[in-house]
Amino acid sequence: MSRTATARDWLQRHQRALVLALVTLMAYVAAINRGNTLAWGVAALLLSTLITGFAWPYWLVRRLSVVRTGPERASEGETLLWRMQVHNRGWMPRFMVELTDRLPFVGAAGGNPAPGPVVLGQLAYLPAGASRQLDFQLPCEKRGRYRLGPAGLAASFPLGLAEARHEGSDGIQTLLVYPRVFPIVTLPLRGSPSLINRGGLPLPDGSGSADFAGLREYRRGDNPRHVHWPTSARLNELMIREFEPLASAALCLALDLSPGANVGLGREASGEYAIRIAASIARYACEQAMPIRLEAAGRDAAVLSIPAGNGELHYRELLEFLAVAELASPCPYARVLERVAQQCQPGETVVALLAPPPAEAADVLRALALVRSQGAHLLAVLLERQSFAAGAEPLSEVLTVGLLDLGAQVLTVRQGDDLIQVFNP
Repeated sequence: MSRTATARDWLQRHQRALVLALVTLMAYVAAINRGNTLAWGVAALLLSTLITGFAWPYWLVRRLSVVRTGPERASEGETLLWRMQVHNRGWMPRFMVELTDRLPFVGAAGGNPAPGPVVLGQLAYLPAGASRQLDFQLPCEKRGRYRLGPAGLAASFPLGLAEARHEGSDGIQTLLVYPRVFPIVTLPLRGSPSLINRGGLPLPDGSGSADFAGLREYRRGDNPRHVHWPTSARLNELMIREFEPLASAALCLALDLSPGANVGLGREASGEYAIRIAASIARYACEQAMPIRLEAAGRDAAVLSIPAGNGELHYRELLEFLAVAELASPCPYARVLERVAQQCQPGETVVALLAPPPAEAADVLRALALVRSQGAHLLAVLLERQSFAAGAEPLSEVLTVGLLDLGAQVLTVRQGDDLIQVFNP
């Protein structure tokens, strides 16, 4: 903030006090010139009013303590219950005190987080030695890790000439907001509709049947065609052939965290849509016991990688990463995809969340072709740039046509789309 803006803000906050001080000065000048008792009385009254207006607010917040309590983790869009407890350690009651807090997630949905303390409510009366508890409900507008507080108290009673503030350091200090996750019933993965005996994982097209791994006892739901009849007859018990798939059914999330791919503001930006989609696909994969990994690049172009895994703990690790991922990487998306191509396994499905500027489309397409040449399948989620911000450059036709030539499964997402319907047609 510039010095001019700071001075203007200071004048606006102290405008009434300055006017009263000027009137008081004029009253004293008139009293000196006239020597009138009434004039001196008016001047003294104005001076006492000025002193009271400045001193009283500071007395009101003195010897008060405030503690904030609430959850430390939440999901985007969830409404949280915040609890503020104020204790009066003084020997006189306090009244007309405001409760304030610095909550940077307020207003974050529109890309304009609250720059200063937010007034949560007012405490009309608090007896000496007493405590008062007030509850507030606030929505978590946008994912991220937020530094909260300090919670505080403010008073400008009775004249509003000055505002006194008192801040407390107790209570929770941070809030982690996870991206909103939507349910996915199935993904358009390239694979066989039949399940291969063990694990229930769909195999990609052209992966062959499987390598023989051994025999085991029959379990309900096993494919009868896999019964090994000679061994079953010899043991007088149904035995099933187990197979090792020739191709992996794993997923790889390839994230573009560059600012050029993030079009729009706040929660409705294309980058935030990509984060929500990635989190939802991660939940789907972990619920289906399908190995999933993540590749991206950080703010300093450092490699951000989460190895393949599944299950609830792995999903939480992915969700923690996506909650704090910054859309500010200087690393081009093509480099991320090139690294994916070096590590991918035949039959793996790479999920590419695409909203690159037209200037980068050719490089991205070449990197996707390299991924495809390694035997991986492509699931491309196209985020239409123009729908997220008026005047934004559209996706390059070279990219959209090239994806079809590579045989990718393509889903198109626009701002405002119901993602549940897009992914569960």
